[in-house]
Amino acid sequence: MMRAAGRAARAVLERLAGMVRPGITTHEIDAAAADFMLEQKCKSAFLGYRGFPGQVCISVNEEVVHGIGGVRRLQLGDIVKLDVGVNKAGWIGDTATTVGVGTLTVTADKLLQATKSALAVALEHALSGKRLGDLCSAIEQSVLANSFSVVREFVGHGVGRRLHEEPQVPNFGKPGEGPKLKPGMTLAIEPMVNIGRPGVRVLSDGWTVVTEDGQLSAHFEHTVLITRGEPEILTWSASI
Repeated sequence: MMRAAGRAARAVLERLAGMVRPGITTHEIDAAAADFMLEQKCKSAFLGYRGFPGQVCISVNEEVVHGIGGVRRLQLGDIVKLDVGVNKAGWIGDTATTVGVGTLTVTADKLLQATKSALAVALEHALSGKRLGDLCSAIEQSVLANSFSVVREFVGHGVGRRLHEEPQVPNFGKPGEGPKLKPGMTLAIEPMVNIGRPGVRVLSDGWTVVTEDGQLSAHFEHTVLITRGEPEILTWSASI
């Protein structure tokens, strides 16, 4: 069931990423998400969650996470974070990507690659018998090696019947600490990485998280199954 939820979330995210272009509004992307979810026989896990008003989270440039679709039109050079959570037959799939609009600056492109790389490094530590702190520390060290910073106020999480389950999965930590990873665990691993300082704040809409210093932020996420061998990435996509 978690595999099916992961496939559905991935399919929706792929369709949304393909819509990103100059001139489109974030509301248009959010509205399309509802149609794509209907095609996948699932519904948004975000809509109505603690009052959240969108089908998906759409966060642009200095917006880190939890952005709400609206009248904003995307422009060349923007980086757009798309975060999709779906409920399929009572199980949750959760995944995110960051998409550039046209040609990006060298620094913005480096940010995206570093964030994606941090997620890949985390997956190398998503192994039965490892400690959660091993995985979390690996994310932070990968980000710091690229001279960026990890967001500390918002973290990854367990996922299954509910959108947010234990354990929390920070993008920082200490090796050897935390619970042991065991086969059957499903985790939403999601590095959130800032170009500048790690500090963030929430806008007056009560949802949109932005960097305190106004610099760019990137976000990638997979739902991952811990197995007896290599981890299974339930939301894997070759295109995003």
